[in-house]
Amino acid sequence: MAFNLWQKYKYDNSKLLWYIKGVFRYFLPKFISQLKLQKILSEIDKYDKKYILERVNYYNKLDNNEPGGNLYLKDFKYILSRKKRGYGSAYFFDTYEYTRFFNDNLKISLKFGDVTYVPEIPSIVKSRPVDSNAGNIAEKPFNKNSILMKLDKSRHFIFLKDKIKFEDKISKLVSIGGIYQEHRKRFYRKYFDNPLCVLYAANCNAENPKWVKSFMTKDEQLKYKFILCLEGNDVSTNLKWVMSSNSLAVMTKPKFETWFMEGKLESGKHFVEIKDDYCDLEEKLNYYAENKSESLKIIDNANKWSCQFKNKKTEKLISLLVLQKYFDKTKR
Repeated sequence: MAFNLWQKYKYDNSKLLWYIKGVFRYFLPKFISQLKLQKILSEIDKYDKKYILERVNYYNKLDNNEPGGNLYLKDFKYILSRKKRGYGSAYFFDTYEYTRFFNDNLKISLKFGDVTYVPEIPSIVKSRPVDSNAGNIAEKPFNKNSILMKLDKSRHFIFLKDKIKFEDKISKLVSIGGIYQEHRKRFYRKYFDNPLCVLYAANCNAENPKWVKSFMTKDEQLKYKFILCLEGNDVSTNLKWVMSSNSLAVMTKPKFETWFMEGKLESGKHFVEIKDDYCDLEEKLNYYAENKSESLKIIDNANKWSCQFKNKKTEKLISLLVLQKYFDKTKR
């Protein structure tokens, strides 16, 4: 029993350690962090400044000083405010990790949970719709009021070391997860009995009882060349660890994004893209199973993409710069 639990959770971030760190930060005097802020921000010159600012401006697309007018002033809360009703400690502690560096009198708008809409006022979110005008400088980003921060990261930001080479893996697509959303059910209805797929539902109340399996470890999933990364309520939770592995992420074009910048991922470079109706799945699986060199290029690019989120110092600097820009632009 204990071994099975270890196998299931060995790659996951420790919730206990995460809570201990969160509580410890909360009870530290905030003035200590606030005194360090300018020193930390000044260290940007030690890094690739262009890269740092590109990420800051991608997460925070505010370009003026209009917070939405006096109509929305009531929606801004002091940064010291406790967790929002209906959400657990994850969002509060992940936000407080960086807001503690700023003056208590500053105000902020927080939209926690799986945010799939664009707030009326500039707000800190975990997820947002991908900007369809990305790259078109003639168009202002429609999602500029959605300022991304690295929230619920103990659940989402999991990376691993895959010891199995791509060529030694099974040439099938594997998936296990909560099959609640209609688009996920549609995939399972279409491909559950397909010999190229090994599909399971983690929820016991799945539409089809044949889909249900209590759990499947990441090690078991890593035996396969292809791992399904379909979006759920917002982004695909498993995409981060899959892109750090030697397996290929198979997914539709991202419609939502988080701190992982899913909206900047390129089809055929970072992941294997399938159509929204999934009709080309078999074609894509057969192609990449037979074309090892192209598959390895995608895996290499995916691994490099994942690596940029592992540097704790740059992640901290970027997070603080995103918040500083937020307070500068909203004048809160």
